[in-house]
Amino acid sequence: MATVTRLKLGPADHDRPLTDDEFTSADYAPGFKYEIIDGRLYVSPLPNLPEDVVESWLYGKLYPYSRAQPDVINYVTRKGRVFVPGRPGTTVPEPDLTAFQHFPFDRPLADIHWQDLCPLLVVEVLSSDPQKDLVRNVELYLAVPSIKEYWVVDMRADAERPTFLAHRRHGKQWRVKRLAYGDTYTTRLLPGFSLLIDPRR
Repeated sequence: MATVTRLKLGPADHDRPLTDDEFTSADYAPGFKYEIIDGRLYVSPLPNLPEDVVESWLYGKLYPYSRAQPDVINYVTRKGRVFVPGRPGTTVPEPDLTAFQHFPFDRPLADIHWQDLCPLLVVEVLSSDPQKDLVRNVELYLAVPSIKEYWVVDMRADAERPTFLAHRRHGKQWRVKRLAYGDTYTTRLLPGFSLLIDPRR
């Protein structure tokens, strides 16, 4: 009986071409985040503590809103996967936060798959890889028609005082709104929602 050998992958395999089966069945070295982009492995470090604090802060703002306004967004997750159409190979970025408007809670969970869902909002916390969040993902998330806004919280200059970029869909391009630490962000996408750009508040 033949034995199937699973690939063992780590940071040295960044940009390695992979089939879908290889990507989903591989054993991965811990301590890193693995995505498949255009059929190639993309490896980045897991969040350090300051990034995790900011992710938790944002989740703590969006999750209660989803409970209060389920007609606007009804599911928020830190483990989402976004399937991008029309790429040269399988492309599945994994945002730091993903919010959905029509998550099908009426269906059995075993029948729901990431590729069947349409995210409304995606968020990335940027500390060390500007190419990924300010170039790569700007293009990828624009290619997903359901995504109406893409937020980037930029911690590179000062983890205590991040800045905020809101990419808002306008036809086939983004319009970008930049906010400084201490500013307040509001959007028609989320009626009644406001976000003070201060992770300690």
